[in-house]
Amino acid sequence: MLAFETYIQKLQKILEKIKTKEKEKITYVAQIMAESILNGGIVHFFGSGHSTLPALDAFPRYGSFLGLNPLIDPRLMWFSPTGPASAPGLLLIERKENYVVDGFLRYQPLRKGDVLIVYSHGGLNAAPVEAALYAKDLGITVVAITSMTNQATSTAIHSSGKKLSDIADVSIDNCVPPEDALVPLEGLKEKVAAASTIVAMIVTMSIIAETASVLNSKGKKLKIFVSPNVEGFDVDYNLKIFDEHCQLIQRH
Repeated sequence: MLAFETYIQKLQKILEKIKTKEKEKITYVAQIMAESILNGGIVHFFGSGHSTLPALDAFPRYGSFLGLNPLIDPRLMWFSPTGPASAPGLLLIERKENYVVDGFLRYQPLRKGDVLIVYSHGGLNAAPVEAALYAKDLGITVVAITSMTNQATSTAIHSSGKKLSDIADVSIDNCVPPEDALVPLEGLKEKVAAASTIVAMIVTMSIIAETASVLNSKGKKLKIFVSPNVEGFDVDYNLKIFDEHCQLIQRH
């Protein structure tokens, strides 16, 4: 079997496992998200490092809708492997305690009744742990998308003694092995081709789809981002949703 075929095959097995093993949690989280939006709340998405990518993909995105909000701190992303805003610099910041709240989240539109989705494959670093702790203190429902194998086999490194899954109200298992990479190479101990980011994005879109279905069934008029390739919609349509998103955040 070719390496790319091995990767796709293993990824498919992970997704099938999520489809059955995490079904109840995904539908439960969708109900929570829908309820929050119906009550005027916002569903926020947070991650650091590679875990910013599913948050960025959640909204704004064709097929996503008003009521979703990514919490993106440029200091918790890397823009260059070794240059300015580097990956090594990011690693220092996301592991630094007392940064993420006072340096970022305190100034974001978070309030009681909202939902916060926190992404972290390892679930140990200060950024996701402290984001979850802060949200819980505010009365926000916290959902973790993480590797439960990592959570079960790793020791907490945060001074609170907690891992992300210890704090979250619901933890959805990404079912990705702790090493993340999936494809073995002959003669090497290390594997290649990571899976956690792709899986997190698929879980996110699954939850968004299910949440939209729940809201639609309850008569909620969804303000959905639509591709200008769809007849009857143009760029101005989406700009109006941006305007409404801005107003929603300001009112919050």
